[in-house]
Amino acid sequence: MSGAAGVERLKSYLQDTWLAGTGVGSPLLDPTSGATVATASSAGLDLKAALSFGRDVGAASLSQLSFKQRGDLLAGLSKAIHAQRDALIEIERVNGGCTRGDAKFDIDGASGTLMYYAELGRSLGDTKVLIDGEPLTLGRSARLQGQHIRVPRPGVAVLINAFNFPCWGLAEKAACALLAGMPVLCKPATATAAATVAMVRAFTEANLLPPGALQLLVGSVGDLLDHLDWSDVVAFTGSADTAATIRRHPRVAALGLPFNVEADSLNAAVLLPGAESATYDAFLRDVHLEMTQKAGQKCTAVRRILVPRDQVDEVIADLGGLLGRTKVGDPADEAHRMGPLATPAQFQAAQAGIAALRTEADVAWGDPEGGAMLNAATGGGCFVTPLLLKARAPHNAKKIHEIEVFGPVATVIAYDDVPEAVALVRRGEGSLVTSIYGDDRDALSDAVLGLAAWHGRLVVVDAKVADKSVPPGTVMPHLLHGGPGRAGGGEELGTLRGLNLYTQRCAIQGNGPLLPKLLAE
Repeated sequence: MSGAAGVERLKSYLQDTWLAGTGVGSPLLDPTSGATVATASSAGLDLKAALSFGRDVGAASLSQLSFKQRGDLLAGLSKAIHAQRDALIEIERVNGGCTRGDAKFDIDGASGTLMYYAELGRSLGDTKVLIDGEPLTLGRSARLQGQHIRVPRPGVAVLINAFNFPCWGLAEKAACALLAGMPVLCKPATATAAATVAMVRAFTEANLLPPGALQLLVGSVGDLLDHLDWSDVVAFTGSADTAATIRRHPRVAALGLPFNVEADSLNAAVLLPGAESATYDAFLRDVHLEMTQKAGQKCTAVRRILVPRDQVDEVIADLGGLLGRTKVGDPADEAHRMGPLATPAQFQAAQAGIAALRTEADVAWGDPEGGAMLNAATGGGCFVTPLLLKARAPHNAKKIHEIEVFGPVATVIAYDDVPEAVALVRRGEGSLVTSIYGDDRDALSDAVLGLAAWHGRLVVVDAKVADKSVPPGTVMPHLLHGGPGRAGGGEELGTLRGLNLYTQRCAIQGNGPLLPKLLAE
């Protein structure tokens, strides 16, 4: 996708056929120049038939495969992504404004997650039933026993994804659903759907997918949710407002469908008092990365930076030095380490969010107008330059604990002791991830135990792991991804835990020695 060769019409992949919707369609832009590079429409597509096809054909084809065979399928999908890596990188640059490094983060995250679940599936072997726990004796005699199992839900996994990870967003959900044995219908965010379409096309051209196992809808969601039935599940990543709209949908509400949500999150980075130099360096490195990677457009990015009061000026100066060396501009130029936001709507939302935060915080480093100057130079871009704010009265503030600016913006918050830091982080009312940097074990323990119930994941960094720790914004398939409260209350990934949404737990009770034979394939 070059943008200069014309406007591409993206197609959906439904009932194992590539289909274009009717009408004008929604535009997909190059956020560096503002040019339209593609359009997408779902008008005229039979979404009721697509869901029926998934239930009737997709579920049947996947149910015939063992976990090992499904693992082999996921491995093939991972390799198909890798084979198209350079093409996908270019698509994400044009339709997403990603630097090469940012695009690789998304694409390699997708292929890596699929390969992780491929190996997990292979380790489960030739069985089709997932044993959940040990057999339980139900009476005085060991003859009467019970066994919990998990089997695929008989419907379709409807996966609705956000704009910021067009490849990884699909892969992390689809890996779990397909390994569980449940067919997928993916609805990516229209604004950056070009990379998702290209990835699914790579899958279909590799001839890896069983009939009906994976479908793709581009453009509006249309009447898709009207045709859900009791056997389906919905997994959503995006804004809390959109999640609430889906949750209130008559079919979702009436059927009580399983609905997994990953929503807004005011993630924090906490520097504890007395951190060693290696720990402090890791703190700076991670916060800088989380502010600038994908221009801060990550649900796991650091939004609040909690610092001991006597180190605030030092941290602002050191972070400012790193941010100042981060060149922002057209991602086609490899000298630029950060590109634009993905869409004009994201740019406008970021500007509004910055204005709101500045009612409670002062500019500590950066120029709130820096992005506007870059946009004028490009003739229509969506740039927001890195910005550090400093909270004036964090305990009395509301907006810095409630508004997530989805861009390269974070607020420094001073604190006097660990209980105060914990209380301030809790004001976020539920987050995906907070990272804690320190070397005092008592302080680390107080922070972890004080924050665990408010988070889906905590990253603890001390001097001994400072050079090995994975940045907090990297979602690893080994660990749960999700969080309580404002973060949506959902859970994804986490080894076999990621299959829970897509499987039905059933308790089998009866003749103990007979049960394993009934469950054997």
